[in-house]
Amino acid sequence: MAANPKSLAQQLSRRGPHSVLRGDLALAGQPGVVYTPAEGFGLPAVAFGHGWLTGTSNYSALLEHLASWGIVATAPNTERGPVPSALGLSTDLITVLDICTSVRLGTGRISVHPDRVAVAGHGLGAGAAVLAASRRDVAAVASLFPAPTAPSAAAVAPRVDAPGLVLVGAKSLGSMNSDAVAVAQGWGGDVLLRSVDKASDDGLVEGRKLLSYIGLGGGERRTQQRTRALLTGFLLHRLTGDKSYACFSDPEAEIPGSEAIADPAVIESDPAAQISQLFGR
Repeated sequence: MAANPKSLAQQLSRRGPHSVLRGDLALAGQPGVVYTPAEGFGLPAVAFGHGWLTGTSNYSALLEHLASWGIVATAPNTERGPVPSALGLSTDLITVLDICTSVRLGTGRISVHPDRVAVAGHGLGAGAAVLAASRRDVAAVASLFPAPTAPSAAAVAPRVDAPGLVLVGAKSLGSMNSDAVAVAQGWGGDVLLRSVDKASDDGLVEGRKLLSYIGLGGGERRTQQRTRALLTGFLLHRLTGDKSYACFSDPEAEIPGSEAIADPAVIESDPAAQISQLFGR
């Protein structure tokens, strides 16, 4: 019997069954962090890129959440200034994956399977993840609320044949600050574009962000919970092959708090009207 997507989403929005360890990648010569389950060999892993004017501390709950579900979550803490390099961050994503797949982690009782790795990110980091996937073989890519980057992630997306998940905030559809539709339209392999209900693209950031002092970039707890569930389910399906989580890769699955957009081309200059037509609202 197939698992109920609503029940799975509720389950995956909460902490998983594994105890979590935190490590400092600076010991391996790369500024950044790694969160792992307490033990396990041949584990799946994801390298996560942060957004503009943020760092790994703004995603610590998300990274720890992934580790609690058995996924090694690593993140470079670079390109944090006001004029970051998306290409530089993408290189660092590749570097942290290479570190995790080449050494034993923790006390030596943790290892990553080289064929079960993904890249992901938020905003700037979402674009960097696509750039990284165009340069390195990965099993999956999650581009969460991607912002435009230079070089353009949308331009290199046709070179990415790994399965992809692209999220966009419902409040940000059609915004010039969102690159989600363009990235999804250009994807070279299977891709799922989902709109997260009542979400803005900056809502994933945890804690205080520099721009929140001028009224921008505030965190949204509901957006964070929904994104954790969607990302965790997608990675568990794509990296472990567990068909219990196949609904998180299925554009026809109804997952509460989000809507799959079957054809990104329908999102034009009036996204509200297009979404209303698309979902019959």
